[in-house]
Amino acid sequence: MDRTVSVTQPGRRRQLASLAQLALLASLPLLGASPLWAAPEPPPFPPSAEFRSLQLIALACSRENTAEPCDKARSLADPLLDHPRLPASCKDTLWTIRQRSVVAPSNSFERREPIDRAARSLTAVCRLQLPTAKPAANAAPRPQGGLNLINPNQN
Repeated sequence: MDRTVSVTQPGRRRQLASLAQLALLASLPLLGASPLWAAPEPPPFPPSAEFRSLQLIALACSRENTAEPCDKARSLADPLLDHPRLPASCKDTLWTIRQRSVVAPSNSFERREPIDRAARSLTAVCRLQLPTAKPAANAAPRPQGGLNLINPNQN
Protein backbone atom coordinates (compact mmCIF):
# COMPACT_ATOMS: atom_id res chain seq x y z
CA MET A 1 0.00 0.00 0.00
CA ASP A 2 1.40 3.33 -1.03
CA ARG A 3 1.07 6.05 1.56
CA THR A 4 2.06 9.27 -0.02
CA VAL A 5 1.22 12.41 1.81
CA SER A 6 0.17 15.40 -0.18
CA VAL A 7 1.34 18.61 1.34
CA THR A 8 -0.62 21.79 0.79
CA GLN A 9 1.06 25.11 0.92
CA PRO A 10 -0.13 26.75 4.15
CA GLY A 11 2.54 29.41 3.76
CA ARG A 12 1.00 30.55 0.47
CA ARG A 13 -2.50 30.79 1.99
CA ARG A 14 -1.20 32.74 4.99
CA GLN A 15 0.70 35.07 2.69
CA LEU A 16 -2.44 35.84 0.65
CA ALA A 17 -4.41 36.57 3.83
CA SER A 18 -1.75 38.95 5.12
CA LEU A 19 -1.63 40.70 1.73
CA ALA A 20 -5.41 41.19 1.86
CA GLN A 21 -5.17 42.68 5.35
CA LEU A 22 -2.35 44.94 4.27
CA ALA A 23 -4.35 46.15 1.28
CA LEU A 24 -7.31 46.90 3.54
CA LEU A 25 -5.18 48.90 5.96
CA ALA A 26 -3.58 50.80 3.10
CA SER A 27 -7.00 51.76 1.70
CA LEU A 28 -8.37 53.17 4.98
CA PRO A 29 -6.96 56.69 4.46
CA LEU A 30 -8.46 56.75 0.96
CA LEU A 31 -11.86 55.91 2.40
CA GLY A 32 -11.63 58.67 5.00
CA ALA A 33 -11.28 56.28 7.93
CA SER A 34 -7.73 56.87 8.97
CA PRO A 35 -6.94 55.37 12.35
CA LEU A 36 -4.70 58.34 13.05
CA TRP A 37 -7.44 60.95 12.77
CA ALA A 38 -8.74 62.29 16.03
CA ALA A 39 -12.40 62.13 16.96
CA PRO A 40 -14.35 65.36 16.44
CA GLU A 41 -14.20 67.76 19.36
CA PRO A 42 -17.38 67.79 21.48
CA PRO A 43 -19.46 70.97 21.42
CA PRO A 44 -18.65 73.61 24.03
CA PHE A 45 -20.41 73.59 27.37
CA PRO A 46 -23.53 75.80 27.25
CA PRO A 47 -23.02 79.22 28.86
CA SER A 48 -24.48 79.85 32.31
CA ALA A 49 -26.62 82.66 30.87
CA GLU A 50 -28.56 80.03 28.91
CA PHE A 51 -29.39 78.14 32.11
CA ARG A 52 -30.28 81.38 33.90
CA SER A 53 -32.73 82.43 31.18
CA LEU A 54 -34.33 78.95 31.23
CA GLN A 55 -34.58 79.22 35.01
CA LEU A 56 -36.43 82.55 34.81
CA ILE A 57 -38.78 81.31 32.09
CA ALA A 58 -39.59 78.12 34.04
CA LEU A 59 -40.35 80.19 37.13
CA ALA A 60 -42.62 82.41 35.01
CA CYS A 61 -44.39 79.29 33.72
CA SER A 62 -44.90 78.11 37.27
CA ARG A 63 -46.18 81.48 38.42
CA GLU A 64 -48.39 82.47 35.46
CA ASN A 65 -49.67 79.07 34.24
CA THR A 66 -49.97 80.36 30.65
CA ALA A 67 -48.97 78.81 27.34
CA GLU A 68 -46.29 81.30 26.27
CA PRO A 69 -43.71 80.84 29.09
CA CYS A 70 -44.45 77.12 29.44
CA ASP A 71 -43.95 76.44 25.73
CA LYS A 72 -40.78 78.51 25.75
CA ALA A 73 -39.42 76.66 28.81
CA ARG A 74 -40.04 73.29 27.14
CA SER A 75 -38.50 74.42 23.85
CA LEU A 76 -35.36 75.71 25.62
CA ALA A 77 -34.93 72.59 27.78
CA ASP A 78 -35.48 70.10 24.96
CA PRO A 79 -32.24 70.62 22.93
CA LEU A 80 -30.16 70.71 26.11
CA LEU A 81 -31.26 67.16 26.92
CA ASP A 82 -29.19 65.90 23.98
CA HIS A 83 -26.04 67.86 24.85
CA PRO A 84 -23.14 65.40 25.31
CA ARG A 85 -21.24 67.41 27.93
CA LEU A 86 -24.06 67.90 30.45
CA PRO A 87 -24.03 65.60 33.49
CA ALA A 88 -26.93 63.25 34.20
CA SER A 89 -28.10 65.28 37.21
CA CYS A 90 -28.45 68.34 34.96
CA LYS A 91 -30.36 66.33 32.38
CA ASP A 92 -32.69 65.02 35.12
CA THR A 93 -33.46 68.61 36.12
CA LEU A 94 -34.00 69.61 32.49
CA TRP A 95 -36.27 66.59 32.03
CA THR A 96 -38.38 67.68 35.00
CA ILE A 97 -38.75 71.17 33.52
CA ARG A 98 -39.56 69.68 30.12
CA GLN A 99 -42.25 67.37 31.48
CA ARG A 100 -43.83 69.59 34.15
CA SER A 101 -43.98 72.91 32.27
CA VAL A 102 -47.50 72.50 30.96
CA VAL A 103 -50.59 74.62 31.44
CA ALA A 104 -53.01 73.13 33.96
CA PRO A 105 -56.64 73.97 34.78
CA SER A 106 -55.63 75.18 38.24
CA ASN A 107 -52.29 76.56 39.35
CA SER A 108 -52.06 74.42 42.47
CA PHE A 109 -49.13 73.96 44.78
CA GLU A 110 -48.69 70.41 43.47
CA ARG A 111 -48.18 71.84 39.97
CA ARG A 112 -45.93 74.75 40.92
CA GLU A 113 -43.60 73.07 43.42
CA PRO A 114 -41.82 70.56 41.10
CA ILE A 115 -41.29 73.27 38.48
CA ASP A 116 -40.00 75.75 41.07
CA ARG A 117 -37.68 73.18 42.68
CA ALA A 118 -36.20 72.16 39.32
CA ALA A 119 -35.82 75.79 38.21
CA ARG A 120 -34.12 76.84 41.47
CA SER A 121 -31.61 73.98 41.28
CA LEU A 122 -30.93 74.37 37.54
CA THR A 123 -28.05 76.86 37.73
CA ALA A 124 -26.32 74.96 40.53
CA VAL A 125 -26.70 71.49 39.02
CA CYS A 126 -25.84 72.50 35.45
CA ARG A 127 -22.65 74.37 36.30
CA LEU A 128 -19.45 73.55 34.45
CA GLN A 129 -17.33 71.44 36.79
CA LEU A 130 -13.67 72.27 36.34
CA PRO A 131 -11.25 69.43 37.06
CA THR A 132 -9.68 69.64 40.48
CA ALA A 133 -5.92 69.91 40.73
CA LYS A 134 -4.29 66.68 41.84
CA PRO A 135 -1.12 66.68 43.94
CA ALA A 136 2.12 66.13 42.09
CA ALA A 137 3.12 62.51 41.70
CA ASN A 138 6.70 63.10 42.86
CA ALA A 139 5.67 64.91 46.08
CA ALA A 140 6.20 62.99 49.29
CA PRO A 141 2.95 61.67 50.74
CA ARG A 142 1.80 63.54 53.78
CA PRO A 143 0.72 61.50 56.78
CA GLN A 144 -3.02 61.47 57.33
CA GLY A 145 -4.13 62.38 60.81
CA GLY A 146 -1.93 61.96 63.84
CA LEU A 147 0.39 64.53 65.36
CA ASN A 148 2.72 65.05 62.39
CA LEU A 149 5.82 64.61 64.54
CA ILE A 150 9.23 65.59 63.22
CA ASN A 151 10.99 62.79 61.41
CA PRO A 152 14.60 62.56 62.71
CA ASN A 153 15.77 61.23 59.32
CA GLN A 154 14.79 64.47 57.55
CA ASN A 155 17.68 66.51 58.99
